[in-house]
Amino acid sequence: MENSDLNFNSRIPLEELNNAVNQIKQELGKVIIGQQNFMELLVVSLLVDGHVLIEGVPGIAKTITAKLFAKTLKTEFSRIQFTPDLMPSDILGTSIFNVKESDFEFKKGPIFSNIILIDEINRAPAKTQAALFETMEERQVTVDGTTYKMASPFMVLATQNPIEQEGTYALPEAQLDRFVFKIKVDYPSIEEEVAIIQTHHERKAQRPEELIKAILLPKKLQEFKNNVHDIIVEEKIVKYIAEIIAKTRNHPHLYLGASPRASIAALQAAKAFAAISGRDFVIPEDVKKALIPILNHRIILTPEREMEGISTESVINMIVESVEIPR
Repeated sequence: MENSDLNFNSRIPLEELNNAVNQIKQELGKVIIGQQNFMELLVVSLLVDGHVLIEGVPGIAKTITAKLFAKTLKTEFSRIQFTPDLMPSDILGTSIFNVKESDFEFKKGPIFSNIILIDEINRAPAKTQAALFETMEERQVTVDGTTYKMASPFMVLATQNPIEQEGTYALPEAQLDRFVFKIKVDYPSIEEEVAIIQTHHERKAQRPEELIKAILLPKKLQEFKNNVHDIIVEEKIVKYIAEIIAKTRNHPHLYLGASPRASIAALQAAKAFAAISGRDFVIPEDVKKALIPILNHRIILTPEREMEGISTESVINMIVESVEIPR
């Protein structure tokens, strides 16, 4: 066993990646109490070039966690509050006439950044959603026939409130599919709430952002992404992922199953989970860890099951348990 450990450590240098992930968690832990799974999923999505949808009731630190996570990366950050009157030009930018040059000049919008926090994404109308859609998928913006590429890294962190539906626009399935994860953030436990109140009291007038320092440079992040690409995935793991995703398409509780994009997301996320665990190969547990945040926004329950109060998570667990774990 010791020999195999030595071998896989020498194949891909993962120690630095592991240390960086722990440092990011420690920095966030100065302000954010609990939410370990949330933090880990943010790191994984960053490593696989994915966008994240964060869902939860107001006041449970969705926005502040996303904001502080961006601060641990030495990159540009912008925050956009989506509202029902927001137009595509408000986020993408617009061409204005430059009198000196006697020509139109493109003024970039807030989407031209590295980490973009979109608050209440479901508040903007379809036209604005469509503009964001191209940017997320193609990593570019087209205005007046000219295409502008987004700088790397480029990651959208979008929050939405599942309770208040008045004045909101449901995200189309095609756009939901572009988010690698949908992270559901729950209320803290009593112990965590006590710790939250205590740290807020001890912080006095100090702003949370002042406590967080940058850990990761873009160049080093790219190195870590390359390490994730090199993680070994055996054929039986690929088959395991394919079987689980295929079962979502003919499950009696589901009206809509997952697309092959979900299979690719599961593969990428499993590789990232393996990398941050210090392993250069994927095991079934890495796949399992990724499945709920990958599938819970890509599958739709049948109306009957929805009325019965069955959750998407319970159906995903049902499917996972029905597929044999590769040995």
